[in-house]
Amino acid sequence: MTDHGARLQRLLDKANALPLTPGVYIMKDAADKVIYVGKSRKLKNRVSQYFQNGEKNTKTARMVERVQDFDYILCETEIEALSLENTLIKQYTPKYNIRLKDAKSYPYIKITDETYPRLVMTRKREADKGKYFGPYSGTATVYSVIGSLQKALQLPSCKRKFPEQIGKERPCLYYQIKQCCGVCTGKVSPEAYAEKIHTAAELLRGNTAAEKKRLTERMYALAKQERYEAAAVCRDTISALDRLSQKQSVVGAPDDEYDVFGLYDDGVLAALSVFFVRGGVCTDKQDYLFDKENITDRDSLLSFICDLYRGRSDIPRLILISFSPDEDDRSMAAEYLGKLAGRKVEIRTPERGVLRALCETVTANAQEVAQKSATHERKQEGVLLRLAHILELESYPARIEAYDISNFGKEHLTAGMIVTRDGSFSKRDYRSFKIKSVQGTTDDYASMREALSRRFAHLSDPEGSFAEYPDLILLDGGKGHVGVVRELAAEMGIDVPIFGMVKDDFHKTRALCTDSEEISIAKETAVFRFIYGIQEEVHRYTVGTMKKAKGKTLVTSSLTQIPGIGPAKAAALLKMPGGLQAVKRASREELLAIKGIGEKDADAIIEHFKGKR
Repeated sequence: MTDHGARLQRLLDKANALPLTPGVYIMKDAADKVIYVGKSRKLKNRVSQYFQNGEKNTKTARMVERVQDFDYILCETEIEALSLENTLIKQYTPKYNIRLKDAKSYPYIKITDETYPRLVMTRKREADKGKYFGPYSGTATVYSVIGSLQKALQLPSCKRKFPEQIGKERPCLYYQIKQCCGVCTGKVSPEAYAEKIHTAAELLRGNTAAEKKRLTERMYALAKQERYEAAAVCRDTISALDRLSQKQSVVGAPDDEYDVFGLYDDGVLAALSVFFVRGGVCTDKQDYLFDKENITDRDSLLSFICDLYRGRSDIPRLILISFSPDEDDRSMAAEYLGKLAGRKVEIRTPERGVLRALCETVTANAQEVAQKSATHERKQEGVLLRLAHILELESYPARIEAYDISNFGKEHLTAGMIVTRDGSFSKRDYRSFKIKSVQGTTDDYASMREALSRRFAHLSDPEGSFAEYPDLILLDGGKGHVGVVRELAAEMGIDVPIFGMVKDDFHKTRALCTDSEEISIAKETAVFRFIYGIQEEVHRYTVGTMKKAKGKTLVTSSLTQIPGIGPAKAAALLKMPGGLQAVKRASREELLAIKGIGEKDADAIIEHFKGKR
């Protein structure tokens, strides 16, 4: 028996000894690194399938080739196994598992907890009394939804604070053209405004039909009471909702509420699209593109979908999927989502009719996403190959790191590092360095040397993005910068190609350079655009990081001007939800609730901001 055959037989024997109970299995490679995590309601059956002779898809077969051993954890229930699987995937980030992007990066719509609440975009869910809706696919969608609701319900879009600023300024143009109810006039009671916010919240939950029915019933009730003005407001709101729904993409009946998942997988490319249908219209959509190595079998996809809903506030009663999973896995996922939603959730694969056609439409969308990505990858590959030829690199520059230095006078010296992977910006790998060794000067060379010395030191890390060797380093600077960093690399025994990105007199990309010569890329249009994009991005990121550091210092220093408030107390105060503005408006009781703030401090803060609130 070959070594390969002996390995599979050993693993199969171990798998056959597993119990027929729920649990999680953890596949490991020769370096004892976790490469895949899965779950099953019958561990023995699922795990033994991997090591039996039989047809497997390419990605699964590739993963099995690397498995040297596996661990397992028994669970009481299938739901416990699904939850544990998600936890372990986040803990180990295995190469072959599909993973959901960190939900912190997705935007939400928040209805603030105020006398006159506002609709705002936020990326952070806090333990406050605000109501959160989402996440949404992007900020453009969020602002579009907020804008539509503000117009439909005549909600204020200005930054005035109510009730503090009621009657202090003239109503703006939006009030004149009847796109705002005019809270600033003092004619809108908190109760009337709360009615509008209630409608906004119901629409954000997808309860459009129910809300229109409620408004209609209220309109007739008010009319019977001869409260015609209030009834007219309900009538106008219903009309606005009708106009709003006409602008959206109608895909079902007015009371339809479901999400539709479509999978495209040709064995190499894989993408999953989801359309969110509320009130019969598609309110948002999201696309997920998976790496070539990720295993996208039906069980993994159901786990991925469950992970997606962990971060959402609205789980529909019906979820449509284009693929047919194992019935055990389907019922497990449905039960899990039902527990999250607090009611029954059905996961269905429609076989015919309108819903099947909708699944096919969403699948076609996923196919387009995958194929566009493939086209982009081919173009980027060509650019990177051409760049490698121009710079005479020995290897394909899959990972490129670019560095820039920014400062505010002689303060806040900051180095920024951005990363591209296969030609695309990888923002999760961006880093910044606060320069410590250069004081009272703006020495770019010394600053760049410090930043790169700290970066090179991390190449000895056991794992993580910093442990990866870059295939190419680009510096925003000329020959002097390259010379300094090449000398540093030689001292530290680092062998990485290092080049500079030279700018012209108008601060635009001109050429690449070594420590002794310039390399023109003016006639290499695709390469020039690629380098220009990198140089602009690293500059944007570095300047943004520096400004953020400067802003924090200025805010902190404004508090330390208050007698008795030092940096530690200032930092504690700024942790209040709302930051400095919240500190300015805080009552004595609210200030005293902050750790480290005494009565004398609270009085000093209130006195300092007196008249500035």
